[in-house]
Amino acid sequence: MAEKVDKRVEDFVKNIKKNPWIVSTIVLGIIVIVLLYLTFRGGGGVSQGEIGPQAVNFINTQLLQGQGQVTLDSVSEKNGIYEVFVIFNGQKVPAYFTKDGKYFVGTNIISTSKTTATTTPTPPKKIPKSDKPKAELFVMTHCPYGTQAEKGVLPAAKALGDKIDFNIRFVHYFMHGDKEEKETYTQLCIREGQKDKYIPYLECFLEDGNSSRCLAKTGISSVALSGCIADKSKDYYKLDSELSQSYGVQGSPTLVINDVQAEFYPRSPSNALQVICSAFNTAPSECSSELSTANPSPGFGTTTTSTTGTDTGATSCGTA
Repeated sequence: MAEKVDKRVEDFVKNIKKNPWIVSTIVLGIIVIVLLYLTFRGGGGVSQGEIGPQAVNFINTQLLQGQGQVTLDSVSEKNGIYEVFVIFNGQKVPAYFTKDGKYFVGTNIISTSKTTATTTPTPPKKIPKSDKPKAELFVMTHCPYGTQAEKGVLPAAKALGDKIDFNIRFVHYFMHGDKEEKETYTQLCIREGQKDKYIPYLECFLEDGNSSRCLAKTGISSVALSGCIADKSKDYYKLDSELSQSYGVQGSPTLVINDVQAEFYPRSPSNALQVICSAFNTAPSECSSELSTANPSPGFGTTTTSTTGTDTGATSCGTA
C-alpha cells in the first residue's frame, strides 16, 4: 500500500510541475495526498508553537529571498495540516505546512530543507516588433507582486498613450480568496464598460486596496457596475482566462508584448518603458520620457525599494 501511495504522490507532483498555473483550489487535493502519504510513511512532527517561527524563516529566506519580510500572525491546525497566517505589507496571507514541518504546500510541494532554488529558467523568446506594440500585463488583483508590476507599468503606459495598445488583464485562477474574485469582476466591468475611468480607478486602488473609496473618488456609476457584474463579468473573465492560458501565463505578474512573454525585471517605470519601447519598429519620442528608476514596493502603497543588489522584483504569485 505504501508503494502505491508513493507512486500517486510522485505522479501528482510531476503533474503540478508541468502545470504550475493550476488553480489555487487544487491545493486541497495536494493536501489530501500529502496527508495520505504521511499516514503511511509516518515520521515525527513539530508542535504548533514551533511551526510558526520555522514557517516565517522559510518564507523569508527561501520564498521571498530578500524581496520583503513577513511576520507571524497566527497558527492553527486545519484538516490535519498547519495553516500559518503571516503578515506581508499589511496583508494577512495564509501558508500551509505538513505537520512534520518538512513540506510547504502551495501550487507545488516544496521541501523546507532546500537552501537554494533548483529550477532552470527558460530562455526568453525574442519580442517581435510592430508599429503599435500590444502590451498586456496579467495580474491577480491582490497579488503583492502583481500590484507592484502595475505600479511600475502604469506610468510607462500613460507616457506612451495611444502609441501602444495597452491592457491590464487577469490570470486564469485566483489565489487570494473571495476578495480577489470580487475585485477582478469589478475591474473587468470598469475596464470594459467605463474604460476612461479604469486607469484612474486602478491608480487609486493601488494606494490602499480600498475599492469603495476609489469607486466614489472616480465617479463610477454603481448602477452600471452592479448590472455588469451580475450579467457580464464572468464572460469578460472567461476571455481573459483564455488569453492567459494561450500565452502560457503561469503567475502574476506576467507581461506579454506582441503575444510573447517579456522579461520585466526590475519593475520600475523606467524599465517598463524600455521593455515596451523595445517592441517598436521605430521608437516614438515618448520613449525618451524620464520616468522613475525606483522599484515599487510589493503590495499596496506608494513606497519604493532599492534598485540595487538582488532587489530585481522578479517574484511572482503562482509560479512553482
